[in-house]
Amino acid sequence: MNSQDYIALDNRYGAHNYHPIPVVISRAKGCKVWDPEGREYYDFLSAYSAVNQGHLHPHIVEAATAQLGRVTLTSRAFHNDKMGPFLQKLCDYTGYEKALPMNTGVEAVETAIKAARRWGVEKKGLENGKQTIICATGNFHGRTLSAISMSNDPESYINYGPYVPGFIKVPFGDAEAVRTSIDENTVAVLVEPIQGEAGVVIPPEGYLVELRRICSEAGILLIFDEIQTGLCRTGRRFAWHYENAKPDIMCLGKALGGGIMPISAIVADHEVMDVFTPGTHGSTFGGNPLAGAVGIASIEVLEDEHLEEKAIVRGERFREVIAAVKSDKIRRVRGKGLLNAVVFEEGFDAYPTCLALKEKGILAKQTHGNIIRFAPPLVISAEELEDALERITSVLKSV
Repeated sequence: MNSQDYIALDNRYGAHNYHPIPVVISRAKGCKVWDPEGREYYDFLSAYSAVNQGHLHPHIVEAATAQLGRVTLTSRAFHNDKMGPFLQKLCDYTGYEKALPMNTGVEAVETAIKAARRWGVEKKGLENGKQTIICATGNFHGRTLSAISMSNDPESYINYGPYVPGFIKVPFGDAEAVRTSIDENTVAVLVEPIQGEAGVVIPPEGYLVELRRICSEAGILLIFDEIQTGLCRTGRRFAWHYENAKPDIMCLGKALGGGIMPISAIVADHEVMDVFTPGTHGSTFGGNPLAGAVGIASIEVLEDEHLEEKAIVRGERFREVIAAVKSDKIRRVRGKGLLNAVVFEEGFDAYPTCLALKEKGILAKQTHGNIIRFAPPLVISAEELEDALERITSVLKSV
C-alpha cells in the first residue's frame, strides 16, 4: 500500500474531526520521519510536544521493551514495582512532594480541577457546588466537557452544551483581571504559562509571578498547565521557572511518555494532594508499570542530555533566522526555547504554506488559521536545524 491508499482508508473509516497534512508517517527516528515511499521529513510538530526526546529514543525504547517482557498492567488495586520509583523520580525532578499519575493531558487537567474543588470544600470550608476557578481566554486544556467549558474557541465548544459551570474567564496576560475576579468562592487560578494551541502566546514579563503573588494573598491555589510547555520544551524544565512562580498544582503530560505511550500526572505538595483519599479518584491504566518504566526513562533522557539547554540554544537560532526573513505576509516570530510560531497577517490561510513546507521536507501545522507552530524534537542537532532552516526560509520567502 502507498500513502494515498492509507489516506483513503483513514478518510473512509475514520471520523473527520481532524484536517491533517496529507502525509503518511510509517517510520521515525530522532527528529526525522519517513513515509511509505521512503521520503524523509523533519518533524517540526513533535506530536504537539509529546516527542521532546525524539522519536524512538533508544534509552526509552529499551526501558519499554524490558518492561513489556515482565508486566504491563496491574491497575492500582495492587502495588507494582515501577510506580513507586516513577513517582519518586517525578517528584525529585519537579520539586513537589507528591504525584498522581493518569494517562492523557486532559486527564491531568481534570484531576487538577477536582483537586482544587475538593480542596476548596475541605480546606477553605466552601459550600460544595459554589467553587469557582478562574481561567484565561484563548486557553486550550483539552477536549473533555470541563476543558471545553473553559474555552472561548467556538470550534472547541459549540453545540456541546450544557457546559460545566464554575469557570470564570479573564483575558490571558492580565493579572489585574484575575485579581478583581476573585471572590469568596474562588478556589484556584488555572492557566498555561505560554498558550501553545493559541499560537505560542507569551504573556507579559512578570505575569506568572504576579499570579503567584495574587493567589498567595487570596489564599487560593495556582495551577499551571505545563502539558505542552513543560519538560524542557521552552528552554527550562518548566516555563514557570523563567519567573520562579511555583504553582500549587502542575499538570504534566505529553513528553512525560517519551513519545512511547500516553502518561500524565499532576504534582503538588501534601496539603493539596491529601484531599484525595481511597475511592475519591482513580484510573484503570493510570500508574501502570509500563508507564512507570517509560516515565523514568523519559525523565532520565531530559536530564542526561541537558535538553533544556539545547532548547534554549536551538530556539534562539531559529528565531534569529526566521525573524530575518523578508515577507509582506509575516507579522512576527515568537516563542521560547523550541516552542515557536510564525504569525502571518490576519485573514491569511497558513494551510497552503504548510503544504509547501511538506514538499520541502518540513512537517509543521497551522493553528488558528494564520499561525504556524514550529516545535521540533529537542534532540535536533545544530546541523539538522541549519538544514531545516534553509528549507523553511525558502518557503517563507516565497509566501
